[in-house]
Amino acid sequence: MNLILMGLPGAGKGTQADKISTEYRIPHISTGDMFRLAIKEGTALGKKAKAFMDQGDLVPDEVTIGIVEDRLKKDDCANGFLLDGFPRTIAQAEALQTLLSNLDKTIDHVLHIDVPEEKLVERLTGRRICPTCGATYHVIYNPPKEEGVCDRDGSRLIQREDDKAETVKNRLAVNLKQTQPLLDFYKEKGYLQTIDGDRDINEVFADVRNLIEK
Repeated sequence: MNLILMGLPGAGKGTQADKISTEYRIPHISTGDMFRLAIKEGTALGKKAKAFMDQGDLVPDEVTIGIVEDRLKKDDCANGFLLDGFPRTIAQAEALQTLLSNLDKTIDHVLHIDVPEEKLVERLTGRRICPTCGATYHVIYNPPKEEGVCDRDGSRLIQREDDKAETVKNRLAVNLKQTQPLLDFYKEKGYLQTIDGDRDINEVFADVRNLIEK
């Protein structure tokens, strides 16, 4: 089972990825994890990626694709994988198609967790952090016992700058602009499956499971 998971920030991708990985015993592979593993193992591509990252530059596609190829060749991917955060561009998506063909693999589904923008803003702007212990709360979904106060140590909770409404809306707009061409690309290929993410976590996963197993 070879899957790609897509969704805007706040859509609940991480939660669904964990459930899919556990249920189907396939590795959840994020771009960051791949880079960290390649750098830790000291591979030639890992060293190249680190050199770009240390300078604050984007890692070029050819290096990224090489790291993806190395990761997908590992034994734990023999029965499938779940890619998260890759591909990010049409060029990467096309390179992935070629790579998988060379490995005699194919994509089974591209799962898109879709949540209305206003709900994403609500989810992302509602987060509150304890500056002392790092505990995370949400004003609607996981509120502290006393409003604005950490349950653990009584510190006043704060809202991070990148959780403020204007920042969140800008981030979503940038992500949507980047994501839409990929959604169109995979829809045209017949891989795209869109799932309503504006529901209970278990209801969303039930849909994911039905799509995968039908």
